[in-house]
Amino acid sequence: MTYINEKRIVKGQRHLRCGYTTGTCAAAAAKAAAVLLLMGENLPQVTVELPGKETALLEIVRSECRGGKALCGVIKDAGDDPDVTNGMMVCAEVRCLPSGEIRIDGGEGVGRVTRPGLDQPVGAAAINSVPRQMIREAVSSVLKAAGCPEGLEVIISIPGGLEKAAQTLNGMLGIEGGLSVLGTSGIVEPMSERALTETIGVEIRQKLACGSSYLIMAPGNYGLDFLREDFGIPSSEVVKISNYIGDSIDMAAASGAEGVLLTGHIGKLIKLAAGIMNTHSHQADGRMEIMTAAAVRAGAPYECLRQVLEAVTTEAGLDALDAYGFLEPAMALIMEKIAHHLTRRAGQMPIEAVVFSNERGLLGKTAGADAMMAHFTKEGLEVET
Repeated sequence: MTYINEKRIVKGQRHLRCGYTTGTCAAAAAKAAAVLLLMGENLPQVTVELPGKETALLEIVRSECRGGKALCGVIKDAGDDPDVTNGMMVCAEVRCLPSGEIRIDGGEGVGRVTRPGLDQPVGAAAINSVPRQMIREAVSSVLKAAGCPEGLEVIISIPGGLEKAAQTLNGMLGIEGGLSVLGTSGIVEPMSERALTETIGVEIRQKLACGSSYLIMAPGNYGLDFLREDFGIPSSEVVKISNYIGDSIDMAAASGAEGVLLTGHIGKLIKLAAGIMNTHSHQADGRMEIMTAAAVRAGAPYECLRQVLEAVTTEAGLDALDAYGFLEPAMALIMEKIAHHLTRRAGQMPIEAVVFSNERGLLGKTAGADAMMAHFTKEGLEVET
């Protein structure tokens, strides 16, 4: 038997302890509450089976039974992950249903879905499908063991969830009134990239479900500011994808997007010219090498190449290219390479890119960027160098 609180993974040369998702905590609390209600047993801890067939052992810190209802609580342990819900109590209140069904809903501190495109329909509690299944299986096992022909209503609550939700993306995603009960594996892996990309995927699917056939993406705040200030595109219309360019393209294509416009700072997007689809500096850099290679192809002299290669920032590299009169031809070549690698990654889905710098504004665009931008704004794209 494997307990997740004993599991560790290596991240960045450190051994980090795994933890439990809110879904696992909800399932454990629901199981303990069902045992208390149906069998009269106050469990100090319970085990729940996770989707991967591993077993989680959780301590029950709150137990109450009165008025035909039982309530139990579990403290969320996210391990070494900086999860905003770490240390919060996840509770489950259960009562019998003569209908024989198992009904799951959210109470205090659990949000409600207000926009389409999420895991649950509009109006439902923000308890995702996997946690719902875990809760259902946990209480079903108790019903069977107790020989009870009735069903159960399970209400999941997270005291303080409404206030804590302000520190999450729930408001942006259209989840109001509290936190989400999440988890696909039942396990929290510290510093998990999967959790970040899943959040991006949710936003992509939501925008498409709300009627957007085309998506506009930006790695970070520089891109959001550029689109808002130069083209009047509000940040709420842009999918913020961090360093996960390739993963975001894959998810957009898989979700049926008709096209993607990628907008970003030269310091990030120049890496795409070498086919680098995760732009985090820990994954790969090569910014100045890529810019130098473009300058070589453009015919820049040795002294220009040396200055570009030795530049500390892409802005300094652009200054060197401009000083020798090779900024425009080098950027044109960089954009050609970016277009090549983006198209290769996107397959049949049209994709275009716009690259800017904070000091110079718009630097370059792929061939179809004007047409793609027309889906978002009537403004034109004019490169100023």
